[in-house]
Amino acid sequence: MASLKNYPLGATGFIAQSAPTQITRVDCGQSSEVLDRVALEEPLEIRLDWLDGDARVQKSISITMRTPGFDAELAAGFLVSEGVVRLPTDIADIVGCGPDKGAYGGQNIVKVRLADHAKVEWPKLQRHFYATSSCGVCGKASLDALEVPGTRAIVGDGFHISPKLICQLQDKARARQSVFDQTGGLHAASLFNADGELLALREDVGRHNAVDKLLGSQFLAGRAPLSHQLLFLSGRASFELVQKAVVLGIPMIVAVGAPSSLAVELAKRFNMSLLGFARGGRFNIYHGAFRVGTLASEPAIGVANQSATVPAHSVANMQ
Repeated sequence: MASLKNYPLGATGFIAQSAPTQITRVDCGQSSEVLDRVALEEPLEIRLDWLDGDARVQKSISITMRTPGFDAELAAGFLVSEGVVRLPTDIADIVGCGPDKGAYGGQNIVKVRLADHAKVEWPKLQRHFYATSSCGVCGKASLDALEVPGTRAIVGDGFHISPKLICQLQDKARARQSVFDQTGGLHAASLFNADGELLALREDVGRHNAVDKLLGSQFLAGRAPLSHQLLFLSGRASFELVQKAVVLGIPMIVAVGAPSSLAVELAKRFNMSLLGFARGGRFNIYHGAFRVGTLASEPAIGVANQSATVPAHSVANMQ
């Protein structure tokens, strides 16, 4: 398993994830000067170090805008979801490097040193990733390049959860979002089991980073594949997030917001259950209803678009 002794995995307290800022608050026409907090957003460069023949090669493979903290997990999650590594033993160590250039003294470069047996096909890998907090797939040349090689369809049995528990996921996850409480500006990705127990949660200014941090933590701990857990997202379900879950073998995604058309297509292709608009005691199933417990059916009244049951424009507190 990778050695992380030289790189802190610290959460709040050890690595700053929010920053104080002076604001003018206006309420019913009255203004006041108050001290508020905003989520930190800083670049993280991920460098890859591997053995190529008799010499080691080091390349920068990604720059992502993220909230500092759990950077080693983010790097590991990124690499496994992109198919660069398959097993925790493919990673020798993950270390922070470079000068302390972060706004609060943190390092914004992380180097992942692969084990000698791990092979990298650099020409295929070199797709010039550049991820921002709103888009994790910028720089990829085409949709064909988006699909991670070696991904397999998820088996149809082994995971079921009741509608009642699904309706409780948002409140359980929200109660653990400590940095969101300070800033109101972070996405969250959570892992739950079939009993509705919250197993792990990560926050980040970028939804794809939050997922990478969460999945990276499980991967490094040797818990992958995650065939008996679901991924809960505080916002939308995009293609890239479904893809990351597929690579780790997650059978279900439940999102507070809407899925995209490509996310639905990918879920169908790999037999993943995809649920959206999971809030206020309701949710939409876009694929894989067989993993949801007994559902009480209501007569259809000419509804062609199920998303209308929870209008996107009425979603409150969307992150």
